[in-house]
Amino acid sequence: MSRIIFCNFLKRKAEGQDFQVYPGNIGDRIYNEISKEAWGKWIEKQTILINEKKLKLIHQEDRKILENEMIKFLFK
Repeated sequence: MSRIIFCNFLKRKAEGQDFQVYPGNIGDRIYNEISKEAWGKWIEKQTILINEKKLKLIHQEDRKILENEMIKFLFK
C-alpha cells in the first residue's frame, strides 16, 4: 500500500516515496514532504543541470552545488 503525503512541491496530496532517496536531514524532509512525482521532476532537472553546468559528481564542490540546487528546486 502506498503512502499518501501532502507534497510541498505540488501543493496537493500525492503518493509518497517508498524509501528515503537522499541521506541525512534533507533526505528525511524529502521523504516526508516530497512525492514520487515531484522527485521525478527533480531528477529531470538534475540531469539538465549536470549537463549544462558540466558538473562532475566525483568532486565534492559539484555535489554541493547540485544539493543546493535541489533544495531550491524542491522547497522554495
